[in-house]
Amino acid sequence: MTIFLIVLLAALVFEYINGFHDAANAIATVVSTKVLTPRQAIALAAVFNLIGALTGTAVASTIGKGLVDTNVVTMITIFSALVGAIAWNLITWWLGLPSSSSHALIGGLCGAAIASSNGNWSVLHWATTDAKGGTAGLWPKVVLPMISSPLFGFVGGAVLMFLLTVCLHRLRPRLINVVFGKLQLVSAGFMAHSHGSNDAQKTMGIIALALYTATKSEAFNNLPSWLAFLRTPEFVVNKWVVITCALTMAAGTAAGGWRIIRTMGHKMVKLQPVHGFAAETTAAAIINIATAYGIPLSTTHAISTSIMGVGVAKRFGAVKWGVVERIVWAWVFTLPICGLFGFCTMVFCRYLGFN
Repeated sequence: MTIFLIVLLAALVFEYINGFHDAANAIATVVSTKVLTPRQAIALAAVFNLIGALTGTAVASTIGKGLVDTNVVTMITIFSALVGAIAWNLITWWLGLPSSSSHALIGGLCGAAIASSNGNWSVLHWATTDAKGGTAGLWPKVVLPMISSPLFGFVGGAVLMFLLTVCLHRLRPRLINVVFGKLQLVSAGFMAHSHGSNDAQKTMGIIALALYTATKSEAFNNLPSWLAFLRTPEFVVNKWVVITCALTMAAGTAAGGWRIIRTMGHKMVKLQPVHGFAAETTAAAIINIATAYGIPLSTTHAISTSIMGVGVAKRFGAVKWGVVERIVWAWVFTLPICGLFGFCTMVFCRYLGFN
């Protein structure tokens, strides 16, 4: 029971960090265009992240049972995965790099699972079929979307911005700024809701996996009667876990994340309200489609590339490609580094006598 509580605490720490690490995903553009003050933007993001986190559990199911063989997963495996993800999130936050919390968690889980199985890579589910006959596993749910979503974000942002430019080119810039200043409130809320609906579910999946593992290992056998509900993971996942993760992410979002906000909103591209609207709308649409299919998408990749696409639609030189290069390298290294962190943490825990 004690180790379960430690894992639960680590999961909530990850969710809190996820909130302030990825707060920039929803509010960087609305802050940079001066449509909202930073405090107003964070409040908006926190509220809509909370609402989004309360919708659906498809992504949670993918994380909890669709990526690795649950038979090799122990509580220490889950703890190691979370430590790896938390470490990378803090490093990239300190550097002001908008990396993917989703891929950090998935990388940590895969690395820890391999260590738990003594180096057996077959415990990773690369491509399988789920209970409904659909495709599942790392390739269709993680790797392919990791490649395709940035492309969709870049192209979608550029196309939408081009269409808006064609439609609005005869209007006065002041009128465009006023109209899209209002519309950006809608797109920022849409983006925050989308982020909550996808990102918060990842921690729900990890906690559900911890509950399943604890139940399987009979850790809950001697619980007092008032904690007996923990023996019914279906109830917990649908009620308690969802609400707890939603509130924790909202609290993390409310804490801000100014280092990444500055990178996303000011250093990549200089934005006006119409550009912010185009980027947020594109990214939110992509994330919502992914959520419907249970894909733990990187919301960071979606919004970052949408901003790049919008910038290119203005002119190629509008994008500060040196900043983009740093961001892309962070994306490339996230999965393998977090996998290594998770693997090493698991090995170290075993060295200390924990399994």
